[in-house]
Amino acid sequence: MADLHGGMNLRRVPSSVLQAPLFSIESSGDTVRFGLTGDWTIGASSAIEAASEQLYAAAAAARCAILDFGGIDRLDTAGAWLLDRTRQSLVAHGIDARIERLTPEYVILLKEAGYRDFGSLPVRRHNNLIDLLADVGESVVNAGRDFYAGMAFLGEVVAATGKLIAQPRQFRFTALVNHMEAFGLRSVPIVALITFLVGGIVAQQGVYQLSYFGATSYAVDLIGILILRELGVLLTSIMIAGRSGAAITAELGSMKMREEIDALTVMGLRPMDVLIVPRLMALMISLPLLTFIADMSAMFGGLLVTWAYGGISPEAFMLRLQGAVSLHSFLMGMIKAPFMALMIGIIASIEGLAVEGSAESLGRQVTTSVVKSIFMVIVVDGLFTMFFAAIRFY
Repeated sequence: MADLHGGMNLRRVPSSVLQAPLFSIESSGDTVRFGLTGDWTIGASSAIEAASEQLYAAAAAARCAILDFGGIDRLDTAGAWLLDRTRQSLVAHGIDARIERLTPEYVILLKEAGYRDFGSLPVRRHNNLIDLLADVGESVVNAGRDFYAGMAFLGEVVAATGKLIAQPRQFRFTALVNHMEAFGLRSVPIVALITFLVGGIVAQQGVYQLSYFGATSYAVDLIGILILRELGVLLTSIMIAGRSGAAITAELGSMKMREEIDALTVMGLRPMDVLIVPRLMALMISLPLLTFIADMSAMFGGLLVTWAYGGISPEAFMLRLQGAVSLHSFLMGMIKAPFMALMIGIIASIEGLAVEGSAESLGRQVTTSVVKSIFMVIVVDGLFTMFFAAIRFY
């Protein structure tokens, strides 16, 4: 019989703190018995890893290996996992490996924390064309689901609005005014500033490009038609989608995470009446007003730039503008505004109610809300433009 210490080259820890994981070897014919002692715990992770490798190497030439757990002082999941991995590796190489003198708690530990080989996942062959078509198909399906969900949500909004019109006492006018202040009044500075700058940029480019043809005065026509029909309402809607739409999604998502929406339902209040309808109505009222402010601000920016850069006086600018644009041009932009507001509100509300119980989900839904809102605003603008052109609403 030979007594060896598998952990003899390992750095020893003071006995008052940790007993080093060791093992003795007792050979009898083609059978090797390993007497395990010490602490096989995560506190000596490098030591138990080295000891398990030495144990495997010592048993490689035997036919039968017995792991005696009777002398182990402490064993945790790390030690149990390594020792069970060693046992399974020996079995895989044709060695009869057994464990003896197990205490009941160690039996449970080995059962729950034992080594498991999950194998390697099958390698999937990728075809770029098939993957591309699959992604396109998935996007189309998701777009169809979003459209269906939007139409269903719009139906609920219409039904709730009709109910509130029939019973006006249940409508929360205070919430409406509060949301109009948040969405409309507090958005005036940024909307006016951005459209003022855009109007000036459009005027500068119009004067510069048309000066080659001796038609500098036509820059006024360009500014009036472009701002009133397209840019005013489009820029305002995009800014509201990024500001107010994101705020709606964040507010509803935060309430969903804290289960405040469920609390409203328990109290007998319909979240659609309390949370959604006031916000949608505030958006539909505020966005046309902001569009009007944006139009006037952009016109003023264009007037200043054409005066300073193109030599067109304010009087000449106003006279030319009256002849270039009509009431129809103004109405084309204003008619789009409520529909764009409705689209922004619906998307923001749906994404807010889709938030799950994590901050990551909230951030993801807010981002999705803004992206979808801006995309749908541009789509709605294009549809209205084609519609007005088809009915010759100039």
